[in-house]
Amino acid sequence: MTREASLLKKIEEDDLTRLDQLITHYYGDIFRYCLWHTDSRQTAEDAAQETFLKFVRYYDRKSYGRKIRAYLYKIAVNVCIDLSKRPPMDQLPEELPACEPGYEDAEHNADFLQLVRRLPKDQQDLVVLRFGQDLTIRECAEITGLPLRTVQSRLRSALKKIKMEIQKRGIEDESK
Repeated sequence: MTREASLLKKIEEDDLTRLDQLITHYYGDIFRYCLWHTDSRQTAEDAAQETFLKFVRYYDRKSYGRKIRAYLYKIAVNVCIDLSKRPPMDQLPEELPACEPGYEDAEHNADFLQLVRRLPKDQQDLVVLRFGQDLTIRECAEITGLPLRTVQSRLRSALKKIKMEIQKRGIEDESK
């Protein structure tokens, strides 16, 4: 029995202290996913919390089977879609101060995010799930409800587009 299955069994037996362990285990991944799909850190925190609230509210229906991770991502996808329909909050500043710790990582992530946002919406979600959240292609297919081959094809196409954009940027930088 996996750790996840063991936790679920105990939760189903009304050992709700195990629910905290489950949430702690998945919170970081779900938060990062929500961060990709929302306009601010605060909105991402709200989305992650809402994801877990919905999970807690509906976990007794057992509609997740034994695949909690995929089920949590499905909830997060829907929560982020709902939040995106709301009017946008204040945007992050264009430039972050260079003295901040982790600035280079943030800059790299911002560049990657900018490249991903240029992709068609159906490819954006798959790239974020696969590479931003480090999910398997099979998990991406479960979450999106797409056939495995479609996920593979869209990811391949997205990566080609990102590669071409990076090469294009490299040529532009050399000409400056």
